[in-house]
Amino acid sequence: ASFDIKKCDVHKLEEGPPLQAVLTREEGLQYYRTMQTMRRMELKSDQLYKQKIIRGFCHLYDGQEACAVGIEAGINLTDHLITAYRAHGYTLTRGGTVREIMAELTGRRGGIAKGKGGSMHMYTKHFYGGNGIVGAQGQIFETYNMASLWKLPCIFICENNKYGMGTSVERAAASTDYFKRGDFIPGLRVDGMDVLCVREATKFAAEHCRSGKGPILMELQTYRYHGHSMSDPGISYRTREEIQEVRSKSDPISMLKDRMLSNNMASVEELKEIDVEVRKEIEDAAQFATTDPEPPLDDLCNHIFYNDPPMEVRGTNPWTKLKSVS
Repeated sequence: ASFDIKKCDVHKLEEGPPLQAVLTREEGLQYYRTMQTMRRMELKSDQLYKQKIIRGFCHLYDGQEACAVGIEAGINLTDHLITAYRAHGYTLTRGGTVREIMAELTGRRGGIAKGKGGSMHMYTKHFYGGNGIVGAQGQIFETYNMASLWKLPCIFICENNKYGMGTSVERAAASTDYFKRGDFIPGLRVDGMDVLCVREATKFAAEHCRSGKGPILMELQTYRYHGHSMSDPGISYRTREEIQEVRSKSDPISMLKDRMLSNNMASVEELKEIDVEVRKEIEDAAQFATTDPEPPLDDLCNHIFYNDPPMEVRGTNPWTKLKSVS
C-alpha cells in the first residue's frame, strides 16, 4: 500500500525525500516485529534493573524504535554504523540477538561482548558500538568540516528526543534547528516517530552520499519514554501527561499497526500472534541472561586486540601482570 508521509524540512537542498512511501505486507510485518522486540526488550531490561540483576549504566531506547528500524531499512548491513550510549536497538538491527544483548546487560559470558561491555559497549560486524562518553561518537564540528572537505559518504544523524539528559532542547540550545547545524552540509528534519518517514529520508540521504555529493545531516524528531538512564526517573523535568500524550498520539508501533490494519495488510490476530512470539523470545532471553555464568577473571584482559600473539597486560599495580589472548 501507498502512504502519505510528512514533508521533511530541508537545508541547502533543492528538494527533499518523496511525500509518499510504499509498504509491502512483508516489510510491515518485519518492521512491526523488530520494533515490538526492541520495546519488550527494553521494558524487560527496566524490570531486571529494578531487581538489581542489571547493574551500572543502562540507557533504554523505548519510544525511539522507528529511528533504528527506519535507518536500517534505508541502508545495507554492509554499511558501517556507529552510535552513542543508547545502543540496544542498533545492536539488534545490526544482527545481535536478544539473548546476546540481555546477557551482555547482566554481564554474562554469553553476552555480545562476552559480558565485559554492558549496556553501552555492544558491537557486531560493521557496527562500532555504543560509546560511553557523551559526544564520543564524533567530535562533531571538526568532523563535519573534514567530511565536507573530503566529500566523505557519511550520514550524520541527530536523534533529537527533546532532552539532553534532563534539560529540554529549548533551555539548552539557542537554535533547535539541529538539521542546519552542519552549516555548509545539506540537512533534513524528519518525523522520527514514523518508520516510513525515517526509511524514505535515509534512502534519500544514502543516495546523496553514494552519488558522490559528500555528507548529509539528518535530524530525527523523536521521544524517549524512559528517563535519560535508569538512574533518572524521567519525570522531574517533564510531566507524566507529556509522556502519555506522545504515547497516545504518535507512538511509532501504534502508528505502523494502525496503517497496516486500516489497509488490510494484516489482521489483529496476526499481530497479536507476533506479540506473543516476541514476549516468549524476551522471556527466554531473560532466563538465559540470569542463568548463564559470569566470565571468569582469567578472561578479563582477553580480546584487547583482534589478531595478536598473547601479550602481558599491566594489572592494578606495576608488579601484577595479566595475560591477554586475541
